[in-house]
Amino acid sequence: MHDPWWLRAFLAVHITAGGGAFVLAPLALMTAKGGKAHCMWGRIYFWCMAVVAFTALVMAAYRPVLFLALVAIFSFYAAFSAYRVLGQKAAWKGIPVVRGLDWFAALFCFGASLALVVLGVVRPELVQNLRIPAIVFGLVGIRISGRSMWRFTHPPAEKMFWWYVHLQGMIGSYIAAWTAFSVVTIGPLLHGAWWVWIVPISVGLPSIVATTAYYQRKFAPQPKGPLA
Repeated sequence: MHDPWWLRAFLAVHITAGGGAFVLAPLALMTAKGGKAHCMWGRIYFWCMAVVAFTALVMAAYRPVLFLALVAIFSFYAAFSAYRVLGQKAAWKGIPVVRGLDWFAALFCFGASLALVVLGVVRPELVQNLRIPAIVFGLVGIRISGRSMWRFTHPPAEKMFWWYVHLQGMIGSYIAAWTAFSVVTIGPLLHGAWWVWIVPISVGLPSIVATTAYYQRKFAPQPKGPLA
């Protein structure tokens, strides 16, 4: 039985947007932060990820493939929170900047990520028997959305908090795109080995930690020298 035409169309759009996101993220990372090129590539990347998530949800619901649907939610939320935080820079002053949309997205991601963990532990057959990937991705999604909700209710102490949230979210969403690319291109050659899902996040998370630490040192207040 052949897939319906609309599903093939969704798949074509999904692959095109995913390929665009895979290429555009490095362009945004390599350009000067805050510059016109960085903002342009970053904005296009965000919308590519939105298309990827939407088409993945529709296709996963039709199949149905619950694992991919839940992962698509958390993957897009990483990019969504990174994008939204650019308009929340005044939060460190205690100025309310969070909207209902931010709460809804964070709670939705938290619920989907929690479902990944629970199903991975007790009903792995419902997430295509990908027990370890489901638990790992679920825990990452819980951390991302949980930290967002903590930030919504606790004004950040650092002025540059938004920089770290933006950086971590965008790289995190790129890890998801990288994972999908690896699974589609390499996975079949390895007969669906589960560890293919884990390699990108195993490399990407240390990269996030190292990059964040670099900018924390860069933005740290410099000690004043002795008065003359």
